[in-house]
Amino acid sequence: MKKSGLFLLLFVLVAGLMSCQSSGSAGEEAPLTDANTPLHLLQPDYTTPYRVPEKKEIVDVLDRVYTYLNEVTPMGLVDRESGAAVSDYTEINENTIFEKGDYRLTSYEWGVTYAGMLLASEVTGDQRYANYTYERLKFLAEIQPYFLKLGEEHRSYAMHSVIHPGALDDSGALCAAMIKAKLAGQEDDLDALIDNFMDYISKGQFRLEDGTLARNRPMRNSLWLDDLFMSVPALAYMGHYSGDDAYFDDAVKQVLQFSGRMFNEDNQLFMHGWIQDMEEHPQFHWARANGWAVMTMVELLEVLPENYDGRAEVLALLQKHIRGLANYQGEDGFWHQLIDRNDSYLETSATAIYVFAIARAINRAYVDAQVYGPMVTLAWNAVATQINEKGQVEGTCVGTGMGFDPSFYYYRPISVYAAHGYGPVLLAGAEMLTLLEHTHPRMNDSAIIFFPEAVEADGPIFELE
Repeated sequence: MKKSGLFLLLFVLVAGLMSCQSSGSAGEEAPLTDANTPLHLLQPDYTTPYRVPEKKEIVDVLDRVYTYLNEVTPMGLVDRESGAAVSDYTEINENTIFEKGDYRLTSYEWGVTYAGMLLASEVTGDQRYANYTYERLKFLAEIQPYFLKLGEEHRSYAMHSVIHPGALDDSGALCAAMIKAKLAGQEDDLDALIDNFMDYISKGQFRLEDGTLARNRPMRNSLWLDDLFMSVPALAYMGHYSGDDAYFDDAVKQVLQFSGRMFNEDNQLFMHGWIQDMEEHPQFHWARANGWAVMTMVELLEVLPENYDGRAEVLALLQKHIRGLANYQGEDGFWHQLIDRNDSYLETSATAIYVFAIARAINRAYVDAQVYGPMVTLAWNAVATQINEKGQVEGTCVGTGMGFDPSFYYYRPISVYAAHGYGPVLLAGAEMLTLLEHTHPRMNDSAIIFFPEAVEADGPIFELE
């Protein structure tokens, strides 16, 4: 193969450097001008690494997160008053609580984390990740029968929200993770837990007259965008797991009926909250809620059969939403706490969710890899800068209610103990590994450094206009 094009590029670089060094007087640096230097080849001073990461770098992030979480999420029960371990499950009572760790094993955030561990294991082949999920879900299944004897009135014992869910937050993410674990090969019987969660989602949660899942707290007849993720993936995976299309129908209905009220066609973003009794609906485009929405759609499409009624509409909505998100990505690869307000702070958990969802959309050919590959790679590089040496995720907004003024969102605290960041980082890293393997994304500067088609054809070096 002829290499004259590549040699020419190297010659221009060397000549420019020599010209720069020789044109100034001793002890002075000559100014870089268009006459002595090919200025278009100067390297930008990026804040976030501007390159395609190596597989090893991504795996290192996943491993740090896993190591930290495995150390700080013990599986055990203790007595609330004495602190003594409860190893004999027949002694479980209303004072039995989980052994203290940094995070709760039964929160919706940990449902996302369990799913992230499963995907990391599938992509890397490292069984440690899957075992993290299998072991903790097995533990929950083993203790569940012993907590069933306790009445609903005792609300402080360890498994109350699992056995007596009172919100979609208690149910959907954990249920979806359990179904995924069963589909991935977990042999332990999780069906009692799954069926209880699905009964609540399908029959227990309040709905509007048209069947849209809603809340009556703190405001009546309110839709929270978060609830798409707290319900639809569980419904979708239950449809796949059980073979009952009614779950698919409900999942599709939720996405389309939420979006009909909450998706802004102009900026292609979702509002965070919608109140039926309001004549005007203030729009605050909270980043993590938009993350739950975009992740909901890729999760639904993952198991919804081809040509299923409503699938095309869900896919079109996903494509529009991804375009809307792309329009607001910040200069360093992150998204802002309020997506369309770039003076609000940069937020890690939402950025990680977007990485997972957009990378999955590329990997499934829902969107163009050439258009979205560079932006999702930059976003992953940004997320990776927020994983400290201990394996904690920095820059994550704590749990957030619905608000109708900007200060509510601008001043929400961030914490490494905000559990919302860990599952999204695991999912994002795992999906990026798949992207690297199958799509081979390139950052935009790569065409300037090396343009193999031109070199092979002995054509002109790629130039910037």
